[in-house]
Amino acid sequence: MTEYENEAYLLLQFWQLKMQKKPSLTNKLAKGIQNRINNVIPEKVHYAITITIEKMVKAVLFGAKYTTTEKLPQESSLLLRESYIKQQITFYQKTASVEGAIIGTGGILLGLAELPILIGIKMKLLFNIAALYGFGVKNYKERLYILYIFQLTYSSQQRRNEIYALLKNWENYSSQLPETADEFDWRTFQQEYRDYIDLAKLAQLIPVIGAAVGAIANYKLLAQLGETAMNCYRMRVFNLKKVEGEHHQW
Repeated sequence: MTEYENEAYLLLQFWQLKMQKKPSLTNKLAKGIQNRINNVIPEKVHYAITITIEKMVKAVLFGAKYTTTEKLPQESSLLLRESYIKQQITFYQKTASVEGAIIGTGGILLGLAELPILIGIKMKLLFNIAALYGFGVKNYKERLYILYIFQLTYSSQQRRNEIYALLKNWENYSSQLPETADEFDWRTFQQEYRDYIDLAKLAQLIPVIGAAVGAIANYKLLAQLGETAMNCYRMRVFNLKKVEGEHHQW
């Protein structure tokens, strides 16, 4: 491997260890409290939120007009690919930060209206990252892979362990995926995503400080998404190199 590939592989290993950590006592307590809150919320409210997020994400994932950056030549190095990807992450961090600051000045109503906008920004970034790594995002299963990256980023540690195990063995697991997006577990997805961002975004609804909080929260949320996506695709790139029989210093 090149010097850069060795460095990327080392970073991947550290990230993989983090993804496989057992839930801490704090994680378990926070998740337990959130589960109790979810149990109190009326079923019709859960259903409404689930349908709303499902429609938003489907529109982004499977919309015919959705576009991505152009792919790089197949022979492009990992260094070149990730240089472009890091630029994309920085660009979308700034975009989300500005959007969070503007929404943060509007209080509760605008804060709630931000959800589909922020999801759209995140999905666009993921599509671009996939394309820059050389994976065809027109493929249904590649789009589901993007959705799993989204879940992995914004989930409890327990759920993160489960999703990581699926992504680590993606080539085998993908053959067992649902044939249609309608079979996807949208309720778990929306609950994990909503529960995760609650603490990071709640203060954005507070007058006066909302703008600053929204800008910072969105910036960090996009940074986390970018890091997760890069390591998920690094995992696939290095696995594919192994399958192709290339000799690497693993």
